[in-house]
Amino acid sequence: MRFVIWPWREVKRPSQNAASNNESRDVSLNKLLRNDCGQVRNGWWILVFFGFFIASQAAYRPVSHGLQQLGVAKMGLAPLPVVFLLGVTWICLRLRRQGLSGVGLSMDATWMRQLAAGIGIGSVQMLAIAALILLAGGVQFELDPAGGLAALGRGAWLFAWAALLEELLFRGFVFQRLVDGIGAPLGIAAMTALFTLAHWGNPGMEGSTLVAASVDLALGAVMLGLAWLRTGSLAFPIGLHFGWNWTQGSLLGFGVSGMSDVGWLHPHLLAKPQWLTGGAFGPEASVFAVVVDLIVIALLWHWKGTAGSVAVSGRAAAARSHVSPVA
Repeated sequence: MRFVIWPWREVKRPSQNAASNNESRDVSLNKLLRNDCGQVRNGWWILVFFGFFIASQAAYRPVSHGLQQLGVAKMGLAPLPVVFLLGVTWICLRLRRQGLSGVGLSMDATWMRQLAAGIGIGSVQMLAIAALILLAGGVQFELDPAGGLAALGRGAWLFAWAALLEELLFRGFVFQRLVDGIGAPLGIAAMTALFTLAHWGNPGMEGSTLVAASVDLALGAVMLGLAWLRTGSLAFPIGLHFGWNWTQGSLLGFGVSGMSDVGWLHPHLLAKPQWLTGGAFGPEASVFAVVVDLIVIALLWHWKGTAGSVAVSGRAAAARSHVSPVA
């Protein structure tokens, strides 16, 4: 009797254990790929984005080179990086069964109002910084004979594409997946570090300017992150970014993050410390920029935001958007 029962037990137990192990592996794999809501985890989406982004660069370089060979000027090439980055973003959104509105590019009347508000506030910020430098005896202005309306229009074109590019890159798909996955504070901190480091190669980023400019760039990234957080849209941060840069460079004639060009006005920096005027890098390296940024950050922090604002804790935005899980 023992001879019959013992082999029967030896046969059954391995099969039960194997089934249990397979089931355990399936559960572990599913947890690795998907969150508790059954959605593909944000970390995988970030990897997918960078995969497509790296692949797009293989096409970007020959396309850019070919357009230059055809005689397309630098101004004409300004939209090209945005087109490629927008394409990568669109592919990732389509995989999530979303449109461009899923990343904050709805382009409706509300979006346009937020864009206009951002441009206005960003411009006022830079005008306030320039006024403080002027009152402190750090700068004098005169009309630039090489500037005029042409400089304002050229700057508007270039800075508009630059703002679109940087906001898509630093407050777009990847940033929003970080906020959804690890929460707003850590998501903003991560992108603030990347945004600041991305500007370290700019002209003039050395010595005391490196420290002062890095502090202001970091505060600017926090401000732009909060602008998205409070609206759930890229319109407001794009407007802030554009208004800040265009007023700084095209209107007032300062350097913009170390890049200089002709503006409507020409600023003459006087014999004052660089931490006050910002030097050749521009007012972004001035202590007054830090003060103004801190004020705007405080206002954004206390503002409850619009109806599309994003919860600070993460995942709430995805739950509201009803993103369909992708198999």
